[in-house]
Amino acid sequence: MNKITFFLFLSAAVFCAGQAFGQKDKRKKITDQQAIEFQKQRAEEIFTVAEKYFILEDYAKALAYYQSALELGPENPTVHYKIAEVLSKSKKEEDHRLAITSVENALRLDKKNKYYYLLAANLYGEVNDYAKAEQTLETMLKEVKGTEEYLYELAAMYQYDKKPEEAIKVYNRAEATLGINEISSLEKQKLYFRMGKIDEAIAEGEKLINTNPDEERYAMGFAETLAQNGQRKKAIDVLEKFSSTHPDAGSSRILLAGLYRDDGQEQKARDLLLKVVSDPTVDSRSKVIVLGTYNAQIAQMMTRNQRDQALEDFALQLFSKMKTTHGADPNVHLAGGDLLLTLKRLPEAEVEYLEAIRRGASSFEAWQNLLSIESEANKFDSLIVHTEKGLELFPNQAMMYYFNGYAHIRKNHYREAATSLEMARKLAAGNAALVSDVNSMLGDAYNGTKEYAKSDKAYEDALQFNPNNDYVLNNYSYYLALRKENLDKAERMAAQAVHNQPTNASFLDTYAWVLYMHEKYKDARKIMERALAQPEPSSTLFEHYGDILFQLGDVDGAVRQWEKARSLTTQHELIDKKIANRRLY
Repeated sequence: MNKITFFLFLSAAVFCAGQAFGQKDKRKKITDQQAIEFQKQRAEEIFTVAEKYFILEDYAKALAYYQSALELGPENPTVHYKIAEVLSKSKKEEDHRLAITSVENALRLDKKNKYYYLLAANLYGEVNDYAKAEQTLETMLKEVKGTEEYLYELAAMYQYDKKPEEAIKVYNRAEATLGINEISSLEKQKLYFRMGKIDEAIAEGEKLINTNPDEERYAMGFAETLAQNGQRKKAIDVLEKFSSTHPDAGSSRILLAGLYRDDGQEQKARDLLLKVVSDPTVDSRSKVIVLGTYNAQIAQMMTRNQRDQALEDFALQLFSKMKTTHGADPNVHLAGGDLLLTLKRLPEAEVEYLEAIRRGASSFEAWQNLLSIESEANKFDSLIVHTEKGLELFPNQAMMYYFNGYAHIRKNHYREAATSLEMARKLAAGNAALVSDVNSMLGDAYNGTKEYAKSDKAYEDALQFNPNNDYVLNNYSYYLALRKENLDKAERMAAQAVHNQPTNASFLDTYAWVLYMHEKYKDARKIMERALAQPEPSSTLFEHYGDILFQLGDVDGAVRQWEKARSLTTQHELIDKKIANRRLY
């Protein structure tokens, strides 16, 4: 082979080898690119699964998937942010520290995402690192356009950091960018007052009102702030000025009346309130609050045994005008009922509570007050009707069953009473005092149904809560005596009731009756004479005294007492037989 031929052969070989090597390198590059794309796709799939669990609030699983996605894409700022977001929901401080690290990584990779800054600032605030929180928000305001609205958050952070001057500067920046508004103005007022800069605080309030001269809530808010900071006179001036140009602003006039009262100008307040209450355009809710305030004042005075007739008359006058202008509002009648109840004008209060209920009042208190009035007035038929209606609205209220049971007992409907009272006892399980009262009535109810074991158990349970329950001591001892059972115990209980209330004629009568059934006639006579010495003795006492005298052999004395008993009652058939035959029946 000559040199030329050899050279050509060598060149061809090198060319072929180089071509083969180039193709192999190209295949490797394609394979690496595919791997990168696959890894990226896999990371996105895992991130999607993590998002699903995050939405479902399964944060443990969400965190695990976010961390898997991070392993495949450690330079992805969104994944760092999401991990921080999950960790921020934990209540553990160590998780918040980890969250800070994650969100800092997100910001390192992307300095233009406002959500990263906001989460970071929030996390710094939670660990009380206000300086970093402030710095983070300041950086966001520089780096991210359109984030001026977060100046308020920055100002709040300065407040948390006890830097009121810095907070005020930021609020001023917000006003320069976003205009004068309620948030910055009210916050600056508070800060100035706390710093003792009264003139600056007042200037801020006036600036907000001058910018919004027809906005009633700004005038009211400023007046309230002034009053709370010892500037009542100025607060009155603000509202008087606003009211003079806005005569239809009822809420501000009500607030003004309150300030008059606080300032000792009671007559001025009353004159203004009578005008406001007579105005049908003013919201009735504000008027109800005013009436409630006066009612509370009257109630407080009555607890101290004080009465102010002029004040009471004024409150009633307010209520009368409210009924004229807002007669269809159930809350007006409810407030009136409360006032009349405080004034002990129970029949009138009953009318108002009924009207409130008829007009749709859904307050359980209205029903309870109505039922209490009816029970006190012994209107047991009405009490049964209204408790049954009330139970349709309040089926889980123990007091509804309580009053229903009480009414049935007073009507001698013992079976119905026991059913209602058992429900009351069940629903009042957490109220030991109420359960005790229910048990005392259950004792009566079960005695009426002749279920004596249940009756005794109920009485015993009531006494376990309050061993000095005079009502139970009296009734329990009386019923035991009627059955001639456990008379020693009955005697002890009756004696205790009399010891607790030595002038109670009914208790003295029961004690005498127990002694009578125990055949201790001389002792019974002494106790009955004490009962008869009480004011206005009843027919029953004279009849029982006659029975005792008969057992002691004083038949003439017994007849004289029976005759006294007969003169005091229309139910005297049995007494007539005793008198006619001069003997007991």
